[in-house]
Amino acid sequence: MLSEAVQRCRGCDLYRNATQAVFGDLEAGSAVRHPRVDLMLIGEQPGDSEDREGHPFVGPAGKLLDKCLEEAGIDRRRVYVTNAVKHFKWEPRGKRRIHKKPSLREMHACRPWLDAELETVGPKVIVCLGATAAQALLGSGFKVTQAHGKVQRVAGSPPVVATWHPSAILRAPTDEERHSQMRALVEDLRAAAKTAGTAGKVSRRKSGLK
Repeated sequence: MLSEAVQRCRGCDLYRNATQAVFGDLEAGSAVRHPRVDLMLIGEQPGDSEDREGHPFVGPAGKLLDKCLEEAGIDRRRVYVTNAVKHFKWEPRGKRRIHKKPSLREMHACRPWLDAELETVGPKVIVCLGATAAQALLGSGFKVTQAHGKVQRVAGSPPVVATWHPSAILRAPTDEERHSQMRALVEDLRAAAKTAGTAGKVSRRKSGLK
């Protein structure tokens, strides 16, 4: 199973300081974890909560994502959520483990795992949450601030919609910016669902990702 094989990955050194690799799934505790889906959401990497619990987007950013998906009329339990990098990269700050952006080499080392997820899940539309995920699929020159919500066409790939990462919204310096980015994320999610032809109803189909 891919979700077990990734635990043995030694493609880069991130595994040395991580609790575990965090593969994609629907929702922590979901009974059906790996069906084929219409929307696949890709973030940057697991955070502290995700590294400890073994599921993507279960920390503060995940709670905000849940809220935005709900406002967009999308059931998270029917959306495959993952990250471009599978191990938590961090640096110590007192007793806390603080997120550190993965390098290009680390992103390249993890790309086969992401490709395997894409092939097996077979989403109709990919949603990239934040610049790291977007640039992994759309090139280093892609700017989320300039092209979020727009459908991007990539040869050999489903349509891609890039948008704000929930953690970036949580770090916004003012309430006004935070609310503006959150509204944009909700609208971008709605655009992705519309592109998939499943606005308000994201379907699931049986798959063998495990």
